Amino acid sequence: MRKVFGLGLVLIWMSTPLLAQHKIAYIDSDRIYQNYPEFATAQQSLDRLAQEWEQDLSERQQTLDEMFKEYQARELLYTSESRQEKQNEIIAAEEELARMRIQYFGPDGQLFHQQEQILRPIQERVLEVIQEVAEGEGYDYVFDRNGDFVFFYLNESLDITDIVLEELGVDVTRISSGGLR
Repeated sequence: MRKVFGLGLVLIWMSTPLLAQHKIAYIDSDRIYQNYPEFATAQQSLDRLAQEWEQDLSERQQTLDEMFKEYQARELLYTSESRQEKQNEIIAAEEELARMRIQYFGPDGQLFHQQEQILRPIQERVLEVIQEVAEGEGYDYVFDRNGDFVFFYLNESLDITDIVLEELGVDVTRISSGGLR
């Protein structure tokens, strides 16, 4: 047991100089995207598209509701064949509405594909700039404070968000400092 403990101490002692040689920084991707005009424009475009689709679905839902109300009001007047025919129309309209909702907003829907098409080039550009800044400043690692990593302490001097924003052409003097939230 002492050998394992001793080996552990030796490994920690040996790795300490290696850790000291690494230069680490972080970015705030939310702040970058909020202040990057190209991203804001693309997001507005996607939001407009989503609103149009929501409006289409809302209109289809209203039509479906009207069909159902009409059916309920006249149900006793229909023959059994007509009643079944109207029920089938309502069911078909419900299925069409559900299909359209999935087509627009499903996991493989049009909104997802539009996001991929519109946002991916912007995200790739931001990543390129982060890499350029990291290489230019000599950083070995750059973390995103909004990612899956949990930081209990962040040295604000390691925040390169403003440098990335400047490289993207954003005037950082007009935006407030991100700081810890």
